[in-house]
Amino acid sequence: MHAADAATGSDQRLPIYQRLKDALAERIQDGAWKPGEAIPAESDLASEFGVALGTMRKAIEGLVQQGLLERRQGRGTFVRRADLGNTLFRFFRHTGKGGKALVPTQRLVGRREGAAGRDAARALGLTADDPVLWLKRLRLVDGEPLVIDEIALPLPRFEALATLPAERFEALLYPLYERELGITIARAADRIAFGRATAAVARALGISAGDPVVVIDRTAFGLDGAPLEWRRSHGPADRFSYDVEIR
Repeated sequence: MHAADAATGSDQRLPIYQRLKDALAERIQDGAWKPGEAIPAESDLASEFGVALGTMRKAIEGLVQQGLLERRQGRGTFVRRADLGNTLFRFFRHTGKGGKALVPTQRLVGRREGAAGRDAARALGLTADDPVLWLKRLRLVDGEPLVIDEIALPLPRFEALATLPAERFEALLYPLYERELGITIARAADRIAFGRATAAVARALGISAGDPVVVIDRTAFGLDGAPLEWRRSHGPADRFSYDVEIR
């Protein structure tokens, strides 16, 4: 497995398929294969790395299980594009008359550079004094405020967004990160709690200070597993909805 040995710095004591998996993951992280693109055929990769087809297949299956790749029947294996979209809205009712779903919109209402602070620092692996770019975003449904987001992004990697024209910000931020910075969000973890609206949150949402709110903390991770974004979102508790089907 000479090609794989050269392509990865993995511990040579690891099984060959594990070293292959690391080498392929490194290519994805380096942008050799973009999200949504097909990777070369297993037979071609096996030939390139000088390994048996079964070994290559096992390495690729490991990346499928890890969530970096996905198999599409009859089409091949593709770099997985995380479908995180408007996932926060699954926690809030946003329907109009007749139960028809309304399309959320967003508005960038604040942007500044500042210290990470305790909570963002803990999530992002920073110190409280490390610089981040803070974005404040209001999300609306049918013109009514539903969610206010405060988003912390490590400044060294996201500094270009500090001067990006506001009209360039999209309704979905993760495609923006990918397009403007080449940064791909692979997964996110949410934590839900309940609290009381501060004066600032109340003003943004058009409710009263002290009203009950849902608080959702999200940490988003890159392809290499490193935390890249932390956000805290507030929404009115009376609009909160959690539906689950158990079988």
